[in-house]
Amino acid sequence: MPVFWLSDEYIDFPDPQLANEEGVLGIGGDLSTERLLLAYQLGIFPWYNPGEPIMWWSPDPRFVLYPDELKVAKSMRPYFNQKKFGLTFDTTFEQVMRSCQTTERKGQLYISSWITEEMIHAYVQLHQLGFAHSVEVWSGEALVGGLYGIAIGKVFFGESMFTKVSNASKFGFISLVRKLREQGFWLVDCQQQTHHLASLGAKAIKRKDFLDLLEKNIEEPTLVGSWQSWAE
Repeated sequence: MPVFWLSDEYIDFPDPQLANEEGVLGIGGDLSTERLLLAYQLGIFPWYNPGEPIMWWSPDPRFVLYPDELKVAKSMRPYFNQKKFGLTFDTTFEQVMRSCQTTERKGQLYISSWITEEMIHAYVQLHQLGFAHSVEVWSGEALVGGLYGIAIGKVFFGESMFTKVSNASKFGFISLVRKLREQGFWLVDCQQQTHHLASLGAKAIKRKDFLDLLEKNIEEPTLVGSWQSWAE
């Protein structure tokens, strides 16, 4: 399959099922609010290296988590029963993004993040509009873990997470999924497969099945969904 070049002026995407074998659908365009919201509604997300054109992805299969299938290991239960961490939502969105940008990952020799300044600016705008959200995990007054993503209708599109102490990101993710389940969300999009997310119940599904669900999601009465009713 060819990779499509996107115009800065014309905000539209090819059929997501035309992505190549690696999952790349298009190159170019911008990170305007309108383009990003359209992309997520179509199951497309940006992911690229600093200094390179924006790359838009629609992988097959897609890694997702159905909230009812969340797995919580016995080792995590004391963190909730003993309230070892504090938890907030949407209080330090930009700080969470920057922590995802700069926190070293296990096995990573150096910090090289795809979260560019351009991307931070774009997603902060989405946050201000009520679409992008953050989960913050605290140890005292220190931010030790968290994640962020986009909520549209009944689907939460996860973007990135970080942890500075053991199990902080798991605590945040489990807390998020439990809240999403309470609010009737259908799906958490995890994008790419990782062992970390698989251990929490995420699994691969066909891209077509994912896109079929997103078509139904667009028909929801509101794109913002029900997040704001509990995340204040």
